Amino acid sequence: MDLTLILAGVIVFGVGAYVILDGFDLGVGILFPFIPDDAMRDTAINSIAPVWDGNETWLILGGAVLFAAFPVAYAVALSAFYIPVMLLLFALIFRGVAFEFRFKSRRSKHWWSRAFAGGSTLAAFAQGLLLGGVLEGVVAVPGPPGSGIAFEFAGGRFDWLTPFSVITGLGVVGGYALLGATWLNMKTEGGLRDWSRQAARRALFVSLFALATVSVYTPLKFDDIAQRWFADMHWLSLSPVPLATAVVAFSLYRELKAGSHYPPFFYAIALFLLGYIGIGISLWPHILPPALTVWNSAAPPQSQAFVLVALAVTLPMVLIYTVYAYWVFRGKVQPGAGYTH
Repeated sequence: MDLTLILAGVIVFGVGAYVILDGFDLGVGILFPFIPDDAMRDTAINSIAPVWDGNETWLILGGAVLFAAFPVAYAVALSAFYIPVMLLLFALIFRGVAFEFRFKSRRSKHWWSRAFAGGSTLAAFAQGLLLGGVLEGVVAVPGPPGSGIAFEFAGGRFDWLTPFSVITGLGVVGGYALLGATWLNMKTEGGLRDWSRQAARRALFVSLFALATVSVYTPLKFDDIAQRWFADMHWLSLSPVPLATAVVAFSLYRELKAGSHYPPFFYAIALFLLGYIGIGISLWPHILPPALTVWNSAAPPQSQAFVLVALAVTLPMVLIYTVYAYWVFRGKVQPGAGYTH
């Protein structure tokens, strides 16, 4: 049994779960300033109130497993992406504070609404910067002999800030807006649902532009990715991924145009998962290309076994309470349904 592959799979699952689950509630925040009136904004925020904080559990899980099971990658990544990581964390904290204070305030409610939207947008943009930085690669070199450091970061403080990472940042903002709009389309009725359906169509085009940009740019710039997709007829065996993406995007647009309630949200999830699979195909087995792979950045087997035992206890609990929360709060959110402590 290869513990490294199992733990890498746990990180892939945890990051995917975070992107989907926290993605739609960040998307609601991104859309917040554009929702037509305050009553609709109240309904929108009430649709995510029971689940938003639980969704962020998956970010903690992914970070904790990366720290414990792949400490070399964790150390290099934190050195390379310190600024966007801090932007992400402060944005999530600020967003959480704004979420709670908005329900308690009266005179300053509009300011907390802006803070909620700003924190959500910045968090999404920071995640896109991180994605772009990882795809462009990180300069990591072996540590000094006898230091016990396998690899260390040897790049610049702002290597992550490039035109490409800005595009991926905007793409993640658009993608999360798509998830948020399709969530509101599924969870609400009346004017808010009609508005969210229009917003979802606009966000779909932004998401597809960013997806196309990444798909074209990465093989043109990086020979390893080009070889992975196109050498030795690989494109033939991998072609189901872009073909499925095109089918899902068309189906999503069609369902939105038809006024469907539930299918658009699940098509949006499928679109994200297909993009996630494409990134995985491009990067595997690297965690931080070009130097760090899942094997040369992994912890010793004893540490991996300890992490796996902890996950055997905690992961089922997280899954159970996540499924239970969504089951309890299933169905449409009614206007005026309050969120109180």
